[in-house]
Amino acid sequence: MATAGMRLLDSEVQDRILESCRKVLRKSGFKFRNDWASVITGSDEGVYAWVVANYALGTLGGDPSETTGIIELGGASAQVTFVSNDPMPPEFSRTVKFGNITYSIYSHSFLHFGQNAAFEALRESLVSVDYQPASESLEKGIFVDPCIPKGYSHAMESWKLSPGSMEKNKILSNLHARGNFSECRSAALTLIQKGKEQCSCQQCYIGSTFTPKLQGKFLATENFFYTSKFFGLGPRAFLSDLIVAGEHFCGEDWSTLKKKHHSFDSDDLMHYCFSSAYIVALLHDSLGIALDDERIGCANQIGNIPLDWALGAFILQSTAVFEMQHPDWITTVINDDSPTLVSLIAIAILLMFVAWSVSKWRKPQLKTVYDLEKGRYIVTRVGRS
Repeated sequence: MATAGMRLLDSEVQDRILESCRKVLRKSGFKFRNDWASVITGSDEGVYAWVVANYALGTLGGDPSETTGIIELGGASAQVTFVSNDPMPPEFSRTVKFGNITYSIYSHSFLHFGQNAAFEALRESLVSVDYQPASESLEKGIFVDPCIPKGYSHAMESWKLSPGSMEKNKILSNLHARGNFSECRSAALTLIQKGKEQCSCQQCYIGSTFTPKLQGKFLATENFFYTSKFFGLGPRAFLSDLIVAGEHFCGEDWSTLKKKHHSFDSDDLMHYCFSSAYIVALLHDSLGIALDDERIGCANQIGNIPLDWALGAFILQSTAVFEMQHPDWITTVINDDSPTLVSLIAIAILLMFVAWSVSKWRKPQLKTVYDLEKGRYIVTRVGRS
């Protein structure tokens, strides 16, 4: 299953990459069908992340109002997924059935609003005539960048059409770093709300895309977590704490930051001014999460369970197969006196593991190696210890 990085590519390029993957998988010896290699929608990605989070928290299969929503900040896209009671357009509505509980979920992937994609989009906007006031341009070809700590020297290549023709010319623009958290946050908010005037619904918090009012508890994952971890903030740190940390970091001189964080690569380190400002602009200024809201936390795993959408896909799809094979496996609402849904799944997995172990014990142990000289696989029997 491929995600946002592939969704950014043209369909022809996607098909070529997927077909290359299919050829390798078909020859691997593993069970494989061509339709198993595909590009999933952003909505699917969000739902799978929601499933694994609530599975890890023990709320999957229980009261919908007790579930936790997910806000992911990837590199190319951002996903927002949560149970919502609000009416919504069908393209944003997903129904997830687990056991005998049905969840009505809002799920959407905001392509181009991932941290890396947003950073590149912001840099492009910084060198546009529309963004830079006349007084801000130091001289021709030099523009102010409030999202990079002062003292960091960098330039940006861009392409612009020549007047009166369709020919593109490469332009090298010098970006003058002037780290300022407030200005960076304002620039990030302008980027996030671009196109909001085209909103056809009452509620468009990110661009022109419908988003219902957030309900319940939330976990912010991926780059939310990495940025919070970099600044030494705990899983329940408030956005107000991130503002303080971001203001301090953005205001530092680059040489000081390099000495303080000498183990970090320069290209990675310089992003943290932008990431802190972008997160506040996205969560607070756009989605309306209060700066001191205790209902949201940052995490990339719960206990020993990583919050990986791929694991959520496995849980949802394997459970669907199990329910098809055993339609009467659960017929009553789970209460305090009955086994939890997680326990039932754990028992099923344990039984499958025992069956697999017995089959392995009864069968001869085989070892497969690939002979490069002969160009074929060789299978040998291995004695038991």
